[in-house]
Amino acid sequence: MANKQKTHKASSKVFKKRKNGTLSYKKSNGNHKTSKDSSKAVRQRRNKGTLSKGDTSRIKSVI
Repeated sequence: MANKQKTHKASSKVFKKRKNGTLSYKKSNGNHKTSKDSSKAVRQRRNKGTLSKGDTSRIKSVI
C-alpha cells in the first residue's frame, strides 16, 4: 500500500484553489502603514494575486 503525501498546512492556508484550477493568494504589504505608498499601489494590493503556471503545478501536489 502506497503512503499518502501529507498536506503542507502553511501552503494550504495561503493558497486557495479556483474553479479553473489556478491558485490565488493575498498580496503582501497591504495591512497597515500604507501612507508612504501611492494610492495605485495600495489599490492593486487589495486584489488577489494569481500564481504562475509553473508554480501552480508544483504547489498543487502539496495542497
